[in-house]
Amino acid sequence: MEYTVLFFTHSGAIKFDRKCKKNNIDCELMPVPRSLSSNCSISAKINYDDEIEKLIDDEIEKIFFTDNIDIKLIYEGE
Repeated sequence: MEYTVLFFTHSGAIKFDRKCKKNNIDCELMPVPRSLSSNCSISAKINYDDEIEKLIDDEIEKIFFTDNIDIKLIYEGE
């Protein structure tokens, strides 16, 4: 399944990327798509088939599930 992950900070995105690589999770850092946020920041596109909750930490602002038809907000941090 494909997810787009948005972060509160650039350093949070970099830490997340390292965590993904350590756990053999396909992760691509990229600018946040304008359709998801007007902030100029970094997001991560990941392919992950396990429970997404396992990856959530304090650095994550939002997680969107993406498929060919829809983009759904599935997590929003505080």
